[in-house]
Amino acid sequence: MTAAWDPITLEVFRNLFYSAAEEMGVTLCRTSFSPNIKERKDYSCAVFDGEGRMVAQGEHMPVHLGSMPLSVEVAIAHVRMEPGDVVIVNDPFCGGTHLPDITLVQPVHLEGDDAPTFYVANRAHHSDVGGITPGSMPLSRSIYQEGIRIPPLRLVHRGAVVRDVMDLILANVRTPVEREGDLTAQIASNCTGERRLTAMADKYGIAMVTEYMGHLQTYAERMTREAIKAIPDGTYHFEDCMDDDGQGNGPLPIVVTITISGDEARIDFSGTCAQVPGSVNAIYAITLSAVMYCFRVIVPFSIPSNHGTIRPLEVIAPEGTLLNARLPAAVAAGNVETSQRIVDVVLGALAQAMPERIPAASYGTMSNLTFGGTDPHTGLDFAYYETIAGGMGARPTADGLDATHCHMTNSLNTPIEAFEHIYPLRVRCYEIRRGSGGAGRFRGGDGIRRELEPLCDVEVTILSDRRTHAPYGLQGGAAGKPGRNTLIQSNGEERDLGGKSSVVVGAGTTLRIETPGGGGYGAAR
Repeated sequence: MTAAWDPITLEVFRNLFYSAAEEMGVTLCRTSFSPNIKERKDYSCAVFDGEGRMVAQGEHMPVHLGSMPLSVEVAIAHVRMEPGDVVIVNDPFCGGTHLPDITLVQPVHLEGDDAPTFYVANRAHHSDVGGITPGSMPLSRSIYQEGIRIPPLRLVHRGAVVRDVMDLILANVRTPVEREGDLTAQIASNCTGERRLTAMADKYGIAMVTEYMGHLQTYAERMTREAIKAIPDGTYHFEDCMDDDGQGNGPLPIVVTITISGDEARIDFSGTCAQVPGSVNAIYAITLSAVMYCFRVIVPFSIPSNHGTIRPLEVIAPEGTLLNARLPAAVAAGNVETSQRIVDVVLGALAQAMPERIPAASYGTMSNLTFGGTDPHTGLDFAYYETIAGGMGARPTADGLDATHCHMTNSLNTPIEAFEHIYPLRVRCYEIRRGSGGAGRFRGGDGIRRELEPLCDVEVTILSDRRTHAPYGLQGGAAGKPGRNTLIQSNGEERDLGGKSSVVVGAGTTLRIETPGGGGYGAAR
């Protein structure tokens, strides 16, 4: 790779790679079966160089930003990929994050080379991958209760689906038709990426495309280093906690110490609690991804999402703790809940160094809702998964936004029309939870109130947090209101479900989920 690069050409290639990842996402969205992918867009797509380093990611899920490259590394290490191959993996202890997130990795071979010139990959959250409750986000005590665990395997070999592998997966899920539809959509998505990279290489030449893949990573690294240099040198400490693990243990402290030295940062989570029986444990890839996100967003202008961002960062998470759990830890909620709290503590520490740049805590939970049962009209099993938005933390110069997905999630909601058309449930209420944002010179954003009435018996699991410990305010701003999950019987009697619960809900009963508001910023005048 030559040292010189042209800034205009760099911008051209930046947009070419980004557009390839975005088009992969469009293919996945439009060919998928499940509402979680085609409506909520709970997926990510990315382009990688020949060494497996991420070059570009679409504007998809931040929680996948730093974690998907580890899946690509594992796929490369475990499987010798030939032209037309696709490798599947979801094992959190071998490149994955949690079991519902299934990653497909595909090599791009050019000019008949034995080794791939590039790679493309996508990750999608599947609405069910087995396990002890529908939706595969259970109140589990080990990974073995959470669903089928897939090590790196060929799902496609030389262009043909490996039927044995596909059949094994489908035999372990509640909704095999939907799962096969989503998996084939992921295959199609990677094929789109392969076509775009091949076309780029044909037009500009392999050498030039490869060079600018490297230049873009160097550019992202340089811009991240410049952002770190703007932070005063020093050591900054912050602590927050998870409410509980769903198994009677909590609160669970997460501790960070950030040391800024020139253009490098050391992020040390020593002091965080040990891994717990419940499913809020995170694997190291999640911790790395959350830290990478925090340092990317402090760059004051848009930069590519690629491997270069992580180079100036040293992330320490002792093995066996909540943020680097060992097998056979339950990890279903670590990806969605604990990742949000990692962001809260990292930004809380950075707020001490740059208070004029960092907002108060946002709602801090994805309020995961899964349910499933048998549709009485069709006789078919169904399973559903969604995350519910909340209030954004107030900013140093403006109020927080109401009812929006923040930080590690970037998904949409499922439209009521699509929801009621597909599932035997009725949406009774879907509104902003007024007054839930924290007071201050600038107000925290308000959360959401969502009420669902099943039309048949459904098994519901809720994995949520910030039901006890509220999102913090900054610089004298008040905390946002904690969330609340309530079961309302047909006679009007209410039952508090707590933050993490699994319950069978019958027809005529209403499930109400109220998500937290964001913290306020500055003392109220």
